[in-house]
Amino acid sequence: MELFGVPLETVYLYGLIIFGGLTFLFILFNDIFSGLELPDIFNPTLIFSFFTVFFASGFLLESLSGLNSGLSAGISLIISFIIVTLLNVFVLIPISSAEESLTFHDNDLRGRVGRVLTSIPVDGFGEVLIESISGSIAKTATGYKNEGIVSDTKVLIIEVKNGVVYVIPHQDLKKG
Repeated sequence: MELFGVPLETVYLYGLIIFGGLTFLFILFNDIFSGLELPDIFNPTLIFSFFTVFFASGFLLESLSGLNSGLSAGISLIISFIIVTLLNVFVLIPISSAEESLTFHDNDLRGRVGRVLTSIPVDGFGEVLIESISGSIAKTATGYKNEGIVSDTKVLIIEVKNGVVYVIPHQDLKKG
């Protein structure tokens, strides 16, 4: 069968090359598009993968089997839908949730105790190291009441604004 004077196998092959390339490029440059905040149904990775699998299975069915072209296209749609659904459920969703679980939000830092790395001058900025089981975080810091705090002092994080932590010196409570 032909489509616009071009054999259907060639159309499938061109579609495979184009959408395979777009899928590869999107995966490489995914961080550029991560700010779009699209619903999961409009995930470009799934859309590009769907068409890549559709054209690949269509090409294989058209060139290796003697099935009717309409039946080959229908089977290709079903194969593509199944594979992309499995890709989403077993690969993309677990990866996205695992990635989020390793991050922290600035509000999570409130109430934590850290240690001053770079002294905080009066009305100025220094640096605080916050240690946890999963690693250490260094953040820009300033005094909550614009006071100066010397290096190696334990501090309590009171507030976080625009990536800057506002701290006060921390005193340990001792039972006695």
